[in-house]
Amino acid sequence: MQKIVLTGGPGTGKTSIIDELHKRGYLCQQEVSRRIILMARENGIEQLFLKDPLLFSKLLLEGRIQQFKDALNKKGDFVFFDRGIPDVHAYMNYLAIEYPELYIIKSNKYTYDKVFLMPPWQEIYITDNERYENFEQSLAIHNHLKNTYNSLGYDTIEVPFGSIDERIDFILKTVR
Repeated sequence: MQKIVLTGGPGTGKTSIIDELHKRGYLCQQEVSRRIILMARENGIEQLFLKDPLLFSKLLLEGRIQQFKDALNKKGDFVFFDRGIPDVHAYMNYLAIEYPELYIIKSNKYTYDKVFLMPPWQEIYITDNERYENFEQSLAIHNHLKNTYNSLGYDTIEVPFGSIDERIDFILKTVR
C-alpha cells in the first residue's frame, strides 16, 4: 500500500481533495487537528495551538501516528493522508518553538511513499472557526512545510492549481 500525504499551508484545498478521494472509494485519513481544536473548545480553550503549542503538537503527533498505524491494517493500493507526521514540527518551526528531537525521530520512523504539496492559492483561501491564519501566514507555513519535508529526504510534488477533479487526476496519474 502506498502511503501518500497531501500537505500545504492552510486553505490550499487539501481537505476538499481528501473528501473527494474518499467519495471515489479511496482509503483516506482525515485531518486530526480539527478534532483536537473542537475538543479543546469543548473544554473552554479557544485556540489550544496558540495557548499551548507543545500540548497541541503532542496530541497531533499521537493522532497522526495512530492514523498511520491504523492505515497499515487496511487493504488497498493507496492511503491518502490529510497532512503527515512532519507537518507537526514544520508548524513548530514556523512559530520558532523549540521541540523535542522525538518529533524528528517519529517523522523518520513513519515514512510516506509520496508527498504532494498544495501551494498557497489566494483565490480559494478562506478562514473559518478552526483556521485563523491569514494568507501571508499560509505562504510562510507553506515554505516551512516544504523545507521540513525536503530536510527529511522527501521530494515534494507540487499540485498545480485547477478544479478538484483536475488536481485529483494529477495526483492519481502521478501515484500510478
